[in-house]
Amino acid sequence: MEMVVNQLWILLDVVIAMVLCSVIGGEREKLDKPAGLRTNMIVGSISCFFVAISPALSNFINENIATDIMSVDPVRILQSIVVGVSFIGAGTILKSKDENTVQNLTTASTLLYSSGIGIAVALKAYVIAVGLTLIILFINSINHLRGIKARFKNKRK
Repeated sequence: MEMVVNQLWILLDVVIAMVLCSVIGGEREKLDKPAGLRTNMIVGSISCFFVAISPALSNFINENIATDIMSVDPVRILQSIVVGVSFIGAGTILKSKDENTVQNLTTASTLLYSSGIGIAVALKAYVIAVGLTLIILFINSINHLRGIKARFKNKRK
């Protein structure tokens, strides 16, 4: 029974990560970005799941596989999440015909940020996860910086 309860807690954390990342994805979706609501929800919730399941995986390996064959290193899970999400993010980045313009870097970065939120939830750092959600919403809402950037470009010409 205890194992089932633990699994339900993991699922609850996955849902919490999904909800937080849906707020971020909704903002991206509203701006018609290539990685929107569902992508951010998936990235955040699966990141949460991978981290939350890692203690059970570590225990399973330690109990069932000889330690001289395989050692357990939970940090590898974080590395794998970063590599996987970066691969997805790279797929959203487009280089335009103009040699100096790259599009969707913020969307790709936001996916990595969503994975961080999922990781925070898995580690029971709920305040940090909510704080990170608010921070990325603030960062992504700073559209007035585009105007400042354009003024600097015009002054250089």
